[in-house]
Amino acid sequence: MLESISDLPVEARLRERERPAGSPVMYQRWDELLFLHWPVDPVLVQEALPEGLRVDTFEGQAWIGVVPFEMRDVRPRGLPAVPGISNFPELNLRTYVIDAQDRPGVWFYSLDTPQSLANWIARNLFFLNYRMARFRIEAKDGQIRYQSELKLGESWDEPQLYDWTRVGETFEAEPGSLDFFLAERYRLFAYNPKKKKLLTGQVHHAPYPLQRIELSGFSKRLFGSNGIAEPAGAPLSALGSAGVQVEIFPMEP
Repeated sequence: MLESISDLPVEARLRERERPAGSPVMYQRWDELLFLHWPVDPVLVQEALPEGLRVDTFEGQAWIGVVPFEMRDVRPRGLPAVPGISNFPELNLRTYVIDAQDRPGVWFYSLDTPQSLANWIARNLFFLNYRMARFRIEAKDGQIRYQSELKLGESWDEPQLYDWTRVGETFEAEPGSLDFFLAERYRLFAYNPKKKKLLTGQVHHAPYPLQRIELSGFSKRLFGSNGIAEPAGAPLSALGSAGVQVEIFPMEP
């Protein structure tokens, strides 16, 4: 059991929104994001984390999220975007953590894309669990239909289907709210197993323009493919966003 669980003050979360010093190493845009989240036992999250990280909670509750979206104009600083390489979909499974300096961020269980070069760079330079998958995305009259199939050896896993429409007025998450806790994240953590070293990197973007969604279809298969028991029922939080421009800053110990 965890000895104690206490939520991080909102001031510490707001500090992460400040643009980091120095220059970004990469630029990209994140388009048509879907945030689906389920509450989970904080003990289960903590058990899978490397030393130096503790589970982040909202009102004592941990959360795991499924996030499909599209990456656009991905390029290193000083270079242009390249057709066929710079645009691709991603599907990730994530949770939320805090480091020893009380800095909140994202811990990724997995990140699936069809882009082999992006996968290689992310696995070898950022130490993130990127996996190969194939995707099909359809957009019509505001409805997004997003299908992913994870590569398993020489075959493909069962399709994961996400089907949603953004509805209602655009809004920014209120600091201190659950929406803010789940969506407004500006730091990621990774672990280099060879050097047994925890790494962190910051991202900077404007607050998400969020909307409520009508969710027509979703999958929980990402949980099982990461060795995590599927949560019961539909997600307790479901948000969408048209997207944001993003600056990526270097990973560091």
